[in-house]
Amino acid sequence: MARPKSANHELKREEILDVAAQCFARQGYVAASMNDIASACGTSKARLYHYYDSKEAMLFDLLDRYTQRLLVIVGETDARAQRHGWNDREALHDLVRAFLQEYGRSATKHMALLNDAKHLSREQHDLILNRQRDVVSAFTRFLKRAYPERVHGPHETPITMMVFGMMNWTFTWLRSDGPMSYADFAQEVIAMMEQGLGYQPVR
Repeated sequence: MARPKSANHELKREEILDVAAQCFARQGYVAASMNDIASACGTSKARLYHYYDSKEAMLFDLLDRYTQRLLVIVGETDARAQRHGWNDREALHDLVRAFLQEYGRSATKHMALLNDAKHLSREQHDLILNRQRDVVSAFTRFLKRAYPERVHGPHETPITMMVFGMMNWTFTWLRSDGPMSYADFAQEVIAMMEQGLGYQPVR
């Protein structure tokens, strides 16, 4: 009979994944070993195997949870917009703030998503990739509602990826203890959208 999981089993998994993401970011996924992760967790490799049977399983759980969290943020933004009666641009602005707040908290997890998903099995990689596509589709939906005169037809994907381009690589240069916070940068992204997307092009 299998031993029942402790009440804090999931909490421990979250702590392990946080440390694993830091190890992957610092050493690279390929170079980081189970020994390295166990040492960074302050535990033994045998104890770590109680939670994950491989580094690959750890990476998948990390990306699985993180991409689900990004989709939850989309749903939470929709709910807030309806609750507060925001217009479409206000809803998009809130989504940008919420994503950058999450990126600030989860920079190493976001780094793993962008750099390490290729190390997953084909089935796992496809699942994570489809989640990423769902996130992109959600952003496109918000952008189309906010800027219908600009985001349509062949412009949808380029403009969506332009917005993501402003946000996705912040982990490479934006530091939470630096001169600009993630919240301040969110406002810069919003200002860029309003000044760059919020005009009628000259015909």
